[in-house]
Amino acid sequence: MTKRIEELQREIAAVTGPSRVRTDEPMSLHSSFRAGGPADLFVYVQTVQELQEVMTILQRAGEKWFLLGRGTNILVGDKGFRGCVITLTQGGIPMTDTNRASAPDVADEGGAQSLCALFVNGRRITAGAGAPLARAAIMARDMGLSGLEFAAGIPGSVGGGLVMNAGAYDGEIKDTAESVEALFPDGTVRTLTNAEMAFGYRQSVLKKNGAVALRAVFYLHPDEQEAITARMTDYAQRRRDKQPLEYPSAGSTFKRPQGHFAGQLIQQAGLAGFTVGGAMVSTKHCGFVINKDHASAADIRDVIRAVQKRVFETSGIELETEVILLGEF
Repeated sequence: MTKRIEELQREIAAVTGPSRVRTDEPMSLHSSFRAGGPADLFVYVQTVQELQEVMTILQRAGEKWFLLGRGTNILVGDKGFRGCVITLTQGGIPMTDTNRASAPDVADEGGAQSLCALFVNGRRITAGAGAPLARAAIMARDMGLSGLEFAAGIPGSVGGGLVMNAGAYDGEIKDTAESVEALFPDGTVRTLTNAEMAFGYRQSVLKKNGAVALRAVFYLHPDEQEAITARMTDYAQRRRDKQPLEYPSAGSTFKRPQGHFAGQLIQQAGLAGFTVGGAMVSTKHCGFVINKDHASAADIRDVIRAVQKRVFETSGIELETEVILLGEF
C-alpha cells in the first residue's frame, strides 16, 4: 500500500468509520462475473452526507473513483482498479436467489437516512439507490402494488437500474419512476422528474451529466397480491428456463441491436459454446458470456471481443456491450 493510499484511507475512515474502508479489495467479490483484481480503496457509504464528504476528499486529492452498484454489469481487469471504488450497497455483493427473498424491507444500518432504505407511502415506494431492485419489487408485492414485477429477477441496485433504465419482460424503470434525487458534480442535490431523466433504451441522463442517483420515488398501482405474485413467478420461471443462471455472468452481455436480437446474431455466427480459457458463450442463451470455469477477466473480455468481431464479419452489425470494462487488464 502506497503512502498516498494510506493517507486517503485514514481520511475517509474519519468519515465512515474504519470498518467501511478497505484497501486492496478483490473486485471478484463485488462483481457478478466473479472475476477481477483489487481496488486500491473500497468504501461503503451509508448516507448522502458521507457520500458528499468522501467525494470531496477524493476530488481534492485528484483520485480517480468509480461508483459501484451491485456489480452486475461490470468487468474489472485482472490487475485491478487504481483508485477508489465507492458503493452505496451493503457490501456491494450481488443478490442471489437464496438471499433475495429473505432481504429486509429497510436497511439494517443507517436508518431512515440510509441509501439502502425502502419506504412505502400510499401508492409510492421511496427507494435508496443502494437498495436491491429485487427487494423493492418484493416490497411492492407485499403491499399489493403493481408495476415493479419485472424487476424481481434483476440482481442490480435501484441506482444502477436508474442509470441504465433497467428492464425486462416489457417493463422498464421509466414506467414507474416518478422522480429521482441525484447528487451533481458541483455538490448540489436536485430532484429530477421522469421527463428530466430522459430515459431511453439502457440509458438515462445520469449517463451523461455525471450525477449520482441517491433515491427514487416509484409510483405504482394497486392490484391483488396473488396476481402480482403470479406474474413474478412466471417471469422467474422464464428466466430459469432460458438463462444460464447457474454460472457467474453479467446477465445480457450485449445491448439489443435495433431490429435484431444479440443472442440470435451470435448463434447464427456459430459462436454458441465459444470458449477462451474459463469464459464461454452460453449454449443456453448466446447473449450471455459466462464464467464457466474460474475464468480470468481477460478471458471474459477476449470472448466479448471475439463475439463482436465475428458478428460484425457475418452480419455487418456492431454489438455494443451492456458491461462496463473497468481498471487494468
